[in-house]
Amino acid sequence: MTTVSAFGTHHEQVVFCHDEASGLKAIIAIYSTALGPALGGTRFYPYASETDALADVLNLSQGMAYKNSLAGLDLGGGKAVIIGDPRRIKTEALLRAYGRFVESLHGRYYTACDVGTFSADMDIVAREARYVTGRTLEHGGAGDSSVLTAYGVYQGMRASAQHVWGDTNLAGRTIGVAGVGKVGRHLVRHLVEEDARVVITDVNDDAIAALRDLYPGVSVAPSTEALIREPIDIYAPCALGGALDDDTVAVLTARIVCGAANNQLAHEGVEKLLAERDIVYAPDYCVNAGGVIQVADELEGFDFDRAKSRATRIFDTTAAVLEQAASQHVPPSVAADRLAEERMAQVGRLSQIRL
Repeated sequence: MTTVSAFGTHHEQVVFCHDEASGLKAIIAIYSTALGPALGGTRFYPYASETDALADVLNLSQGMAYKNSLAGLDLGGGKAVIIGDPRRIKTEALLRAYGRFVESLHGRYYTACDVGTFSADMDIVAREARYVTGRTLEHGGAGDSSVLTAYGVYQGMRASAQHVWGDTNLAGRTIGVAGVGKVGRHLVRHLVEEDARVVITDVNDDAIAALRDLYPGVSVAPSTEALIREPIDIYAPCALGGALDDDTVAVLTARIVCGAANNQLAHEGVEKLLAERDIVYAPDYCVNAGGVIQVADELEGFDFDRAKSRATRIFDTTAAVLEQAASQHVPPSVAADRLAEERMAQVGRLSQIRL
């Protein structure tokens, strides 16, 4: 078994946080502050082991650095994970203890919501820390960041459709959405409003039932394995990472993969498999940046219309990534990485100019 290094891959800082009394076990990873303070959400999840949690936070924090750069934000990349089942151990004391650790980094890391955490949780964390975004509207925050995450994915999907079919219109296209939780349900709304045929699946039966009450025309696949085998035009993974592996790509019917889940590629070779099957992959950290754009706007005093306008530009960013990938004969993720790294190098260099 490969041992995960606590130093990560060129990470600046990894902090292990433990408060026995509240049950807090957390890890904060800062990948880069080249463009500014590291911003990334807090994931609350019952990892099987500390090694699994470390691997996840290292991957996610690196992804946030690239996401924030590609989104044009003056922010670096970081992420945090809290180990445990939030339905069992999430308490005010635990969240406030976590806030103390966030505060101890003195603004090198700004936190926000992620899987297992919500805006109300961020309000509690903020009682101990100044460096918190994704707060409730009542506390001057952006509220539910999944709203613009879904909107950005929708824009990325339109740009991908234009690249593949020469038309941004999704009406009549069959789109499979795996995971209809916080983000997936908002994405389905955009697709239904554009008269796309939508097929959904989720491990949570209640989430499926709630969505079908809103949109009776939505079809349901019994599982993700069944969904990817159905005749669909676009596949949108909107649950946890690793959705695209060798077995999935081998049977996937879609021409486009464009979804909200982070770290969708199970390993680096997956994109080659996608290219061999002529499946266009819209890099996840490119299209799902609407959420971080939304919470980052809080740092200026939140304005939803301004944040939505910025999230709309995900269409242009996605189009640029796919065009560069085609012209340079490289996978879209490589093209996206190059654009993000170029900005981190060029803009990050400016901090060396002494004022």
